[in-house]
Amino acid sequence: MPYLKRFERLLAAFLPVVVIAAGWACREPATESAMMSRFAADVDADMPWPEYPRPQMVRGRWLNLNGAWEYALVARDAPSPEAFDGKILVPFPIESSLSGVRLAPSPEETLWCSRSFEVPPEWREDRLLLHFGAVDWHASVYVNGELAGEHKGGYTPFTFDVTELLGEGPEQELTVSVWDPTDTWTQARGKQVSDPSGIWYTSVTGIWQTVWLEPVPSSSVASIAVEPDRPGSGVHVRVETRGECADCTVRLAAYRNGGRRGQASGNPGAPVKLPVEDPELWTPDSPNLYDLDVILARGEDELDRVSSYFAIRDIALGKDSRGFTRLMLNGEPLFMFGPLDQGWWPDGLYTAPTDEALRYDIEVTKMLGFNMARKHVKVEPARWYYHCDRLGLMVWQDMPNGNLRRGNPGSLLVRPEDETDADRPQGSAQQFEAELAELVDNFSFFPSIVMWVPFNEGWGQYDVQRIDAWLRERDPTRLVNATSGWTDRGVGDVFDAHMYPGPGMERVPPERATLLGEFGGLGWPVDGHLWWTDKRNWGYRTYFSREDLNAKYSEVVGNLVGPRGLGLAAAIYTQTTDVEGEVNGLMTYDRELVKFDRDRLEDLHARIYSAEGVAKTLLATSEHAPQQWQYRMTAPEEGWAAGDEADGWQSGPAPFQSGNNPNFPTGTAWEAGQLWARKSFEVESVPDSLWLEAYHAVDRGAVYLNGEQILDFEGTRAGGRHYHHMDISAHKGLLREGSNVLAATGGYSEALRGFDFGLYAVE
Repeated sequence: MPYLKRFERLLAAFLPVVVIAAGWACREPATESAMMSRFAADVDADMPWPEYPRPQMVRGRWLNLNGAWEYALVARDAPSPEAFDGKILVPFPIESSLSGVRLAPSPEETLWCSRSFEVPPEWREDRLLLHFGAVDWHASVYVNGELAGEHKGGYTPFTFDVTELLGEGPEQELTVSVWDPTDTWTQARGKQVSDPSGIWYTSVTGIWQTVWLEPVPSSSVASIAVEPDRPGSGVHVRVETRGECADCTVRLAAYRNGGRRGQASGNPGAPVKLPVEDPELWTPDSPNLYDLDVILARGEDELDRVSSYFAIRDIALGKDSRGFTRLMLNGEPLFMFGPLDQGWWPDGLYTAPTDEALRYDIEVTKMLGFNMARKHVKVEPARWYYHCDRLGLMVWQDMPNGNLRRGNPGSLLVRPEDETDADRPQGSAQQFEAELAELVDNFSFFPSIVMWVPFNEGWGQYDVQRIDAWLRERDPTRLVNATSGWTDRGVGDVFDAHMYPGPGMERVPPERATLLGEFGGLGWPVDGHLWWTDKRNWGYRTYFSREDLNAKYSEVVGNLVGPRGLGLAAAIYTQTTDVEGEVNGLMTYDRELVKFDRDRLEDLHARIYSAEGVAKTLLATSEHAPQQWQYRMTAPEEGWAAGDEADGWQSGPAPFQSGNNPNFPTGTAWEAGQLWARKSFEVESVPDSLWLEAYHAVDRGAVYLNGEQILDFEGTRAGGRHYHHMDISAHKGLLREGSNVLAATGGYSEALRGFDFGLYAVE
């Protein structure tokens, strides 16, 4: 169907609903923008998301329950509604444009959704399972007025056996009530808030993934867990069952390119070793997958059969040839580089318009030369991970959190200077851990996921040591990034720093890998592709043309070569797409425009991956040990930066800082408005490259090498917790064998300030 006709069909199906809903509620739409993505016109209003939703365990018979449902918003303590307010298109959240409603329930309201369905007569001999991909947040499910079950948690799938609730006639009634506290409680909620701005986005409520029915025999396969065994040339498969299976057997067969490559059998509930002939490993460049047939049998009788797949790969920490601790894929060090992926859509919010749309973001990520993505405080439908498996994109999977209760003295936000974690309420902690367990249990199947990230930037962070140990026990096959950004507690496989624009890194104990979990954030607000037209659209740095954006990206990302020489193991660029008011995406929010030049990025990224040099310190910073500098807080005479002017200088350790700066140990107190500092150092020979390692929490200033200015800080304040790294090889000719002088000056207007520098080469 042509683009315009599909779009007109979608509008015709749901335009009356919007009018009815708005008239009933007498309130503004949930979103200020009606922006649609390029995929919205492909949504089939009769059957959105028709694809089989669970690619890791496929059966031939199923019934998709997506489409038009009735909905009503009622008071939270009210009974089920006697009448409904209009139609809603499932599986799109009620706040989204594609839902046809675009209203935001308050925490004092419950959303009710209902539809009827018919059970095919030939299914009546089987058990009938009702599956939900995800419902945000507390779902109560009724079939023919009887409670089938409840589920709390907005991101993970759940299933109810509704066989005993079916009526005798063909038509059955399905009703779901949903309560979502959004940002008024401490549940895992990601970045959704009731009043979106900045990095916080529109709320999401209700059914946002596929709803479907599936008939299964009384004894059936309930789940499949696959643990790769690369040294053993195969996998271990554990099949859990439903129903009576005391005397059942599991039969496994592996296939690739149409040929059988392995077979095995064993008992349900126990790992079964499935050896594979001449195994082909999974990597981002060669995402080799094997088809897997699973048969549940009793004697010679086949009880149930499902289709699945697997990959052979492992992920671990290890040392490279230079002695750095690296992320090792299949025993080989691999620099991981990719975008922070929020997974938001202007028309569907949490829900991509179509499966093609879901796949598109992954394809663009691969096209631009990235090998991984960090799925940020959101969990996607199973099909997203399936596409990552097929296309070869590694994933760091965040646990949604976002327990940031702004303006509340009892906030669960852990700030960088906090030495202890949040004192989380017991009920909140239990719910968080229940949802984290569901995340790991449901998604550890997917080989593309190589790392779990339970906490981000201290949001709701608590009991880090215990959560880290618990995660390792539950899934020993993956790495754990216990605290991404700012609030490291000394545990986890990695130390993860965040800095904007960066890049930079933390030098950590050798048993851990050092990562840059967020950096970049370079923005370009593209006219005609903006979510907000009357609010601030922002990036951590903002540019106003493709050329300026690409040039700055080349500079910032090119600066990764220096930290690579110091042992940096991975870097995450913010971000895949613009999201609402954030305009720092590789693509615009509507996916109409890729902001970066593919060929330019391909060459740049290839240089980052292949960087194999080792850093040689020329002038140490005070990051780990104080370094003595000359300094003064009154203006010096001409020639000071070259070390010529001698009167009025004092000696003191860097970093120079305000007395309340939590980011550094005590250096030299800096209470004046302007600071001048310099340090002499010796160089045996002039290197081929030159890198500046800098902490400059200042508003204005400059850096000089042997009296010549090499950097201007105007408009480039880079404070935070960590040192930034800059390639200044263009100025290496200023170095000379023997004695040299690095000098800097800076001023500030904010209370928090800091100042420290070093030089190194990558050889």
